[in-house]
Amino acid sequence: MSAGKRALDLAVALVLALLLVLPLGLVMGLLLLREGRPLFYISERMQTPSRAFRLVKLRTMRPDPADSGVTGGDKAARMSGLQRLVRASRADEIPQLWNVIRGDMSLVGPRPPLRRYVAAFPDLYAQVLRSRPGITGLATLVYHAHEERILSRCRSAAETEAAYRRRCVPRKARIDLIYQRRRTTGLDLLLIAQTGLRFLRGPGTRLRRRRRHRRRRA
Repeated sequence: MSAGKRALDLAVALVLALLLVLPLGLVMGLLLLREGRPLFYISERMQTPSRAFRLVKLRTMRPDPADSGVTGGDKAARMSGLQRLVRASRADEIPQLWNVIRGDMSLVGPRPPLRRYVAAFPDLYAQVLRSRPGITGLATLVYHAHEERILSRCRSAAETEAAYRRRCVPRKARIDLIYQRRRTTGLDLLLIAQTGLRFLRGPGTRLRRRRRHRRRRA
């Protein structure tokens, strides 16, 4: 990661942390009252093919010691209505500003993968993880909603895992590599602005899209 990109990350992350501290506190208070502890979900993610870090999110699912892999329809029963709302708004991602300040992540880049997927696709992630993983990115903005629709149809952990490996990993990687080839400070600022606009619109837009998608399928 270049010195310029690191400086941009620190400047924007510190400003966002100050702006979002009160909204984050309100969300954490609601989750604590409604869902109890723990408030945070700590997950091992890969910064490079050989270096891991501890990613921080708000917990939006009932804990399960046997949990593994990505989230699909098979895990829907473990989420309350409030937790779904927090996930839909992406407010659960706000604590990752701490990861950005620490240098674990960038604001913009590929989403940090679980170790199991790096091990399963070593050549692919050797290319993708030449970019520092990010909170948001081109693949997040372009493909995330489609990925959620694919995985929400899965009714077992095995089905979710197969769909993610076959349909999501290669497509997201292609978009991440497009970003990697074309990355500029201007592009990073544009992606940060687009992510901010989606956050400000709130979860209502995403929830309405999901309902329309379900009605079309019905």
